[in-house]
Formats: sequence, C-alpha cells, structure tokens
Amino acid sequence: MATEAKTHRVVVIGGGFGGLQATQCLKRVPVTVTLIDRRNFHLFQPLLYQVATGWLSPANIASTLRAILKHHKNTHVLLAEVVGIDVANRRVLLDKDSLTYDTVIVATGSRHHYFGSHHWEPFAPGLKTIEDAIEIRRRIFAAFEAAEHETDPEQLSTLLTFVIVGGGPTGVELAGALGEIANDTLKHDFRNIDPSKARILLIEATDRILPTYPPELAHEAEIALNKLGVEVRRQTPVTDVNSKAVTVKRADRLETIPCSTVIWAAGVEPSFLGKVIADATGAKLDRGGRVLVDPDLTVPGHPEIFVIGDLANYGHQTGKPLPGTAPVAIQEGKYVAKVVQSRVTGTTPPSFRYRDRGNMAIVGRASAVADLGRLKFSGFLAWLAWLFVHLMNLVEFENRVLVLVQWGWYYFRRNRAARLITNDPTKRNPP
Repeated sequence: MATEAKTHRVVVIGGGFGGLQATQCLKRVPVTVTLIDRRNFHLFQPLLYQVATGWLSPANIASTLRAILKHHKNTHVLLAEVVGIDVANRRVLLDKDSLTYDTVIVATGSRHHYFGSHHWEPFAPGLKTIEDAIEIRRRIFAAFEAAEHETDPEQLSTLLTFVIVGGGPTGVELAGALGEIANDTLKHDFRNIDPSKARILLIEATDRILPTYPPELAHEAEIALNKLGVEVRRQTPVTDVNSKAVTVKRADRLETIPCSTVIWAAGVEPSFLGKVIADATGAKLDRGGRVLVDPDLTVPGHPEIFVIGDLANYGHQTGKPLPGTAPVAIQEGKYVAKVVQSRVTGTTPPSFRYRDRGNMAIVGRASAVADLGRLKFSGFLAWLAWLFVHLMNLVEFENRVLVLVQWGWYYFRRNRAARLITNDPTKRNPP
C-alpha cells in the first residue's frame, strides 16, 4: 500500500510586510504554513510617526495576525521568540522549543542603527514599534507641559527645543508633524507659553534631506518644512547625544544644542538572524549586515532558506541593493510564495524582479512630495496621492475607515485627538 505524501512544511519568521504577504499568498497552495512572530499583530509602520505625534491611535495601524489569517485553513500562527536557526537539521529554534521546516522564509526586518553608539538610544529613541511611538509621543507632549510651568529662560528654551536626527522620509514626516503641533495643534492650549516659539531642528549628515528622492523634490520638501518653522541642518553629523543636549559637527567646529527631546531617524540595522544564517551557511553579509541572496531570494547553496525584506541584499537587478521599504518587502513576499508553489507543482519561476512604483513622503498638512518615475510632483495633489496609497495599503477594512475619519477630522479641525501622555515616566528618561 502506497504511503501518503508528506505535506510540505513552510515556516515564516516575521509578521511584517514581507512575511505576512508570503503567508497570505500561500493560502491555496498545498503546504502547511506556520507564521512565527513575537508580537500578535501586524503593524503598518509607515504610519507610526502619526501615532508618535498624536494623529492616530495605535489600534488604527495594527491588526492581529490571527484575525487577518483566520480564514487560512493551512496556516498556524505561533506567538514565540525565534532565537536561532539550526540549518543542518532544518529547525527553527524558539525560546521554549523548536519547529521543523522544509522551507523557511526569514522576514525579521530591522531595528534602529546608531552606528556603533547604542548608548545614545535611551536619549534618542527610534521609531520602529508601537512602544517607540508611544514613548516619543509622551516625550513630545510632556515637554510642552513641563515648559508651561518653567520660569528659568534657559531651561525653557531647552524644553522647547526638539531635534530629529536623520533627514530621510521618517525624519521629514516627524519634523513636519512637530511643526504642525507647535504652530496649529497646541496654538490655544497653554497660558504661559507660546508653542509656536518651539525650536524644531532636522539634522542630516549628507548634503540634502530625502537623499533617495530627486533633488528638486528634496528642495520642495525643505521649503515646506521651513514654512512650518523647521530648521533644516544639512551636512551636520551628530557626534554625541545625552539627556541634556545633542552635539553636532558643522564645518570644522563642534556645536552643542541644548534640548530635552531627541528622536532618532538616521538609520536601521538588520535582525541578528542575518549573522546566524551567515555563520551556518557561509553566506556573505554586506557592510550593513544584510544577507546577499541569489536571484530567487534564497541563500546561496540553500534553496530551502529564503531571506526577504530589510534583512536581504538583492542587487541582481540594478547592481545596487533594493531599499528597505514596505513595497519591496511586499513584492518579495509575493514572489517567494510563487517559488514555493512552483516547487510543489514542479514548475520553474523566473528570477525576482522588483517593480518600482515610486516613493512618497508627507511633509505636513496638505503637503507632500511624490516621485512616481517620470511623474514628479509636490504639494496638495501629492498629499492626496499619499493619503490614498497609505489608506489602501492598511490591512483591514475597519482600519481604513477609522484612519479616514481621523484624517478628515484633523484636516478640517487641525486637532490631534490621540495626544495622551502615557507610560510610567519613571521607567524611562523623562524629557
């Protein structure tokens, strides 16, 4: 009597954009899928800055993985911490046990990168998680509250100075949102201080903000930030950060900027699993710690291991690695699912090819920049395009409705409803 064929076991590590997309695309493929994540929800990270600045609540941009995948009969969601991968025995090592795989898809993303100065993190939190956003929100609004009853002019200036390090899309969006908070949201809320007197600095080490965008759009973004009262400092690397100040290098001299609130948006580094995979397989890592993958997004010599998203260095298309953005991770997740399906059905898929549909960054209320290849534009039209794209990419319909209502309320009333100061301030450095 013939034995029944064993079902192909796929383990997906990470419920971010790439991992979730791969899992969803395997819904009707004859495999069993286990999605592992240490959080029970998928987070729409591009809108995290809106949680950090009181525009949206955390629930507006997060959906539980079990709810998203409840109709996927071949999928099991596992809440667990991945501590390693046993490549030789094809096992994913968890904090309490392990899981055997035939194919593993590693999509664990990245975290803040302080370029060797991780001791700055308590003073300059990055923005990658819900907790990060809530803590940044606390620091921003607590600074204004502390300034309300401050009588010392020097300390008052420190409390009302906000520094964002990094002029990429996240830094630009945060700076624009802070400008709106100071000039519009809090305009009539205080009696002893004028929030519009707050000093907001956006610090970028290179010669322009939004370095991956066309120069003309970067220029438009800087003009829009200036109108919001944001002071843009280009070619100004940070040399030190502490609880009271940021030290930067301008030309050949050092400048110390007294401030109580610093937000880090200067870079990310890949998950530790990149090094784990490299040590076990002999795969090469780039200077940033990303795994150099083959044209089908597998680890060289190990067709059973896929690496996608921020953890992968895919340079086969243009000679340069693809950016660590949500569209890249989503397209890679879709492609990997097709490869798995082709292996089960005995077909051969083509190499992965990324389709760049452009980039957008919001600068402020009714202002954004959009680079859609041949079409480049800014202002209100770009802002509407940004709203539409981000709204459509939210995972669940309910979230789209909630976010649309919040955005509409803010646009007409200039009010940020989620301005709560939460977290126990004794557990972290207060502003």
